[in-house]
Amino acid sequence: MAGIVKCVLFGAGAEENVLHEPWRRLLATAAFRRPSGQSAEEHLEWVYDRLRLLGGAITDPLELVGDPVRLACLHEWLCFVDPTLTALATIHYNLFLGSLAAHHAEEPADLTPYTSMRRLGTFLLTEVAHGNDAAAVETTAVYDRASDTFSIDTPNAGAQKFISNTSPAGGPKTGLVGARLIVDGTDQGVFLFLVPLTDGVGVLPGVRVRRLPARLGSPHDHCLTSFGGVRVPREAMLGGAHGRITDEGVFVSEVPERRHRFLTSIDRVMTGRICLSAGTVGATRAGLVMAVRYGNNRHITGLTDSSRLPVFALRSHHGPLVEAIATVYAMNMLYREAARRWSERGTDDAAEAALFVSVAKAWITWQGRDVGAQIRERCGAQGLLVHNGIVAQLMAVEGAITAEGDNQAIMAQAAAELLLRHRPGHPPSSPPGRSLTEAGFLQELLTAAERIWLDRARDARRSAPAEALARRNHAMGAALRAADLYAQRHAVQALADAVEEMPAGAARELGASVHVLFALRAVAGHSGDLLRHGLLDAERVDELPVLIERLVAKLAPQAGVLVEAFAVPEEFFEGMPLAADDYIAPYDDPDGPWHRRERAV
Repeated sequence: MAGIVKCVLFGAGAEENVLHEPWRRLLATAAFRRPSGQSAEEHLEWVYDRLRLLGGAITDPLELVGDPVRLACLHEWLCFVDPTLTALATIHYNLFLGSLAAHHAEEPADLTPYTSMRRLGTFLLTEVAHGNDAAAVETTAVYDRASDTFSIDTPNAGAQKFISNTSPAGGPKTGLVGARLIVDGTDQGVFLFLVPLTDGVGVLPGVRVRRLPARLGSPHDHCLTSFGGVRVPREAMLGGAHGRITDEGVFVSEVPERRHRFLTSIDRVMTGRICLSAGTVGATRAGLVMAVRYGNNRHITGLTDSSRLPVFALRSHHGPLVEAIATVYAMNMLYREAARRWSERGTDDAAEAALFVSVAKAWITWQGRDVGAQIRERCGAQGLLVHNGIVAQLMAVEGAITAEGDNQAIMAQAAAELLLRHRPGHPPSSPPGRSLTEAGFLQELLTAAERIWLDRARDARRSAPAEALARRNHAMGAALRAADLYAQRHAVQALADAVEEMPAGAARELGASVHVLFALRAVAGHSGDLLRHGLLDAERVDELPVLIERLVAKLAPQAGVLVEAFAVPEEFFEGMPLAADDYIAPYDDPDGPWHRRERAV
């Protein structure tokens, strides 16, 4: 049955073999098992070596970065192997090489130094004073017509590029630097510029790099980077229809708004959001495998002093994990839908696809934090030990929440967009007799709840003082609730669609139970509103917690099957006592008194 359920998560047959199996097989090899006892610098050196090993296994890097779905699938399997390696791969392949490849399609250039990894790529956009408002970065690229070059400069402390991996660690690096293009004294907006940063020895002239203090979690060479008149040729600008310098030294653009020029320049951020979603999904899947396994292997005193039972047998233990499994199935399918929409987007639906991808990233990574906390708690003190891998994943998801656009900023923008296009209207009343296990009914309830919160946001905005900030702030609380519901209802729908495609049988019934559990928990959070608006009656509100408990009880014995379907290679858990069938054996002491007594006999 796990094999059929696995097809829902990864696709059937050829699709899984093409998109997932190559990464699973590669990352299960001994070369990607990190040696124990490494210092932070040794770990970082190992990561850069693995990055090149990964690069050597990629036949066509440009084809990879041109396929958001396949690139995201790499991140699904890579994140649990090593979060730092995942971050560096995202930067090199998605932000750096992906941006260059898009520019290369318009203006051919030799990208061999980067596809071969003779030079690693990094991405320098955010600054000390500018993160989510990256369109306001202060680094400048002043065009000099006489030399046909740009001068890259950092004007103040707040304009230092912040947290990029620009140290000499890992070998020669080149960066894509976000800078304000100044032509004849006029600010033309933010563009990307290709700037060599380091060679095999150290940083290049005009570039200043300082390591930032260590962060929590896996090590990374985060740095402050500044520029003092670094000269790069005109070809270093990643221009196009949104803006370029002609052979005559004149700036031309088909995009009049500077903000739209900026958004075009950083288009790869959207693919990055998909990759972050993928990594979070993959890491939580692996974490749940460990938590369920440990819960069944860890035995405690039962209801009588003489009895023993696995801790997973307790509702207080398995309940949160079963609910987390349902959430991760929904996360998985929402991420797949986001990747599909982005890869298939056209001119007409690009804005809607960007909204979907952005909300999905925020919701998935926030859910990843909550699921990760449950995994850690259910594993007790074992979950706190670094060698069991859970702590590193908790810190990795914190990074994903902030990377490629902070979640709260993303959701605030999405909430504003949803409110802007919302048309008020009363949700239709629900006809009597519909079942709370009916997929269509559950979807309608969540859609109605989203409309209720958008109506509230609209009313709050209209009743606020006329000042723009006050109107935005009055509406934002309710609009953010609506944006969260937008994510939840799409996750419910994506999971329902996946279950619908399963062949009839026990596996499909299991998938349907996972879907209904997740959907009911989403609906339960808004039962008061739904009752008030006539979409639920009191009887069905009372029924909600009863149904949820029944589904938890039904799914708990199938938890092993549900996590087996995650298809995490056993090699990923090497060196993690928590994942071992005998989790005590790794802590055995050959010189312990129990062994000395045995030898004495």
